[in-house]
Order: sequence, then structure tokens, then C-alpha cells
Amino acid sequence: MEFTAATIAGFLKGEIVGNPDTIVNTIARIEEGKEGALSFLANPKYEPYLYTTKSSVVLVNKSLELSASVNVTLIKVDDAYESFAALLQIVSKAKPREKGIHTTVVIEPTAVTGKDIYIGAYAYIGENCKIGDNCLIYPHVYIGGNTVIGNNCILHSGVKIYHECVLGEGCTIHAGTVIGSDGFGFAPQSETEFMKIPQLGNVIIEDHVEIGANVAIDRATLGSTIIRKGVKLDNLIQIGHNVEVGENTVIAAQSGIAGSTKLGRNCMIGGQVAFAGHSKIADGVKIGGQSGIPGNIRKENAVLTGSPAIEHINFLKSSVIFKKLPELKEKIDELEKKIESMSQ
Repeated sequence: MEFTAATIAGFLKGEIVGNPDTIVNTIARIEEGKEGALSFLANPKYEPYLYTTKSSVVLVNKSLELSASVNVTLIKVDDAYESFAALLQIVSKAKPREKGIHTTVVIEPTAVTGKDIYIGAYAYIGENCKIGDNCLIYPHVYIGGNTVIGNNCILHSGVKIYHECVLGEGCTIHAGTVIGSDGFGFAPQSETEFMKIPQLGNVIIEDHVEIGANVAIDRATLGSTIIRKGVKLDNLIQIGHNVEVGENTVIAAQSGIAGSTKLGRNCMIGGQVAFAGHSKIADGVKIGGQSGIPGNIRKENAVLTGSPAIEHINFLKSSVIFKKLPELKEKIDELEKKIESMSQ
């Protein structure tokens, strides 16, 4: 597909600086630009590439002040990153859509499938399942009995959804993710034995949730593990039984949430963050990567870092002291020797 700078600017309600008839037919990173490519500049540290890029059109923030002349057509917008994302969505939706049900698919007789769905090779749809309209179910997906999948969902290859789980509308689950496996419940019987606690609940995922690759979301012991509307989960995340993740919360890769923890709305969780079980996290909390959360966070919009996590500003102050600990220990050792010599 080809677009002129004027067409793109019209869609984004942007301001053109340069030739409005410049044509683009591909997308590239600004540092890897080539003729006919559209790029964007949002991070100031990439600004030097703006003056050397071979891209034909670059989206930039209206607030950007040029430090030299440029050879490309600029489209100034309020938020270059957000505008670029909107264009990528258009490109993605323009790609051909898979259709039909492969001959190797197994759909149990009691399952109900919606209109205009795609089901790839060797997928399995269990008893009494309900699959909504316009869903894309890629090869080797397993959907257990009595599971409900809403309209316009995308399940990538190898996704496994256990029995009796519920998936809302417009959800995307990437390859290898497992929804509804047993929660980690074992009752000690002796020093060497554990009795497994049956996990009789399910997982409920509300509308417009996106879940990355190789995520595990455990079913509840009783009741439901719940992922609320608009949540975005990165790859390689573990969510324990009876956890609830609030609306529009985002969690980065390799984080782990122990059982019965409740995360509030609009939280932002960095990579490799660990939550202790039964914790309650207030709305709007932001937690830096590799932090440890041993209990409740009651303050809304708190910003925390460290293990155990403390207020981010205090962590930064403490980190200055951490670096000086060897030097401080040497001074303390010297003082102890002086005090000891004086007392003799």
C-alpha cells in the first residue's frame, strides 16, 4: 500500500513540514530508514538520527525543536508514539485474514461455534464450548469443555485453555500460554508428604485483554481467578490461584503474583516483580523491575522500587549509600582500631 504524507497527516490530524506529496510504502525504524519508509521519533535520544535518516517521512512531536536542517518530510503530531501505533493498527488490519476450519480440527458435537471463524490444524474444541463470532484460533490450540470464548478473540498457536474458563470479547492470547491450570495448593501432611487440594474454580478474563507468550494463569481453588477488562500481560508471567488483576493494569515479563493477591486498577508493574500471597495493591501503583512486594500497598498511585519495595525516591537515596558501604565499612574499621588503641 502507498500513502502520501498529506493522507497520513489528515488521518492523524498532523501538521506537515516539507513535501505533502511524499509517498511512503513501508515502515522502518528511524536509524534504519530507507527511501519510501515512514518512521517516528518519540525518544529524544534518537534525535540525531532525524538529521541522517534515509526515511521519506518521519512523525515527530509538535514540541520538538530542530537543532539542524532535515532532508525528510515531517508530520508534527501531539504524540508521535501514539500516532505511530495507530498507523500500525491500520496496516495490521489490512493484512489478509485467515478463514475456514481445517479438516484436522476436532470439534465435539455439543460445542457451538460462531460466524466467520478460523480454526487451524489440529485444534481441539471441547464439549459444550461456545466460541464467538470472528474468532481466530490457530493450530494446536486446546479449549477444554464448558469454556466460553467471546467475539473477535485471537488464540495463537499452542494456547491451552482448561475447562470451564471464560474469555471476554476482543482478547488476544499469544503462543504457549496456559489458562486455567491447577493452582499451587498442597496441604502438609507430615515432614515429607503433601496432600493436593483440588482446584475447583475457574479463570475469568474480561474484554480487551492481551496476554503474551508462555504465561500461566492458575484456576481458583474456589470461585475465580479474574483478569479485569483492558489488562495487558507481557510474556512469561505467573498468576496464582484466586488472584484478581484490576482494569487496565499492565505487567511486564517474568513477574509472579502469588495466590489471592488483589491488584488495583491502572497499575504499572515492571519486569520480575514478585508479590507475596494475599496482598492488596491500591489503584494506580507503579512498581519498578525486580522489586519484592511482601504485603499490602494501601497508598494509591504510590511509586515503589526495591526488595522489599520502598518509595522510589527513598530507594534512589538509599542506592547512593549502598554504593558507599565498602568505603564506610573501612572507615568504621579504622575508627574501631583507634578507639581500641586509645582504651589500652
